[in-house]
Amino acid sequence: MESQIFLNGITLEQLAEALQPLLQLQQQEQVQPESDLLTRSEVCQLLSINFTTLWKHTKSGKLLSSGIGNRVFYSRKQVLEAVKPINH
Repeated sequence: MESQIFLNGITLEQLAEALQPLLQLQQQEQVQPESDLLTRSEVCQLLSINFTTLWKHTKSGKLLSSGIGNRVFYSRKQVLEAVKPINH
């Protein structure tokens, strides 16, 4: 079922002005590419796992990490490639 919205007492210019901030926000989100490097917390959120599980996968070599100083990063591409289908 399709919903309908009726606007009374508003001009086209007022509607365009009201929608402008939303349109700008959407354009900004499309322009900004997703970072190729993910932090540990971003990987945990992406895979729905906790830090201990991430640590185990990193230590076993299933996920490769990189570091800058004491910061640890993971490649988005490598993280997504590590997820494999389960054959039952």
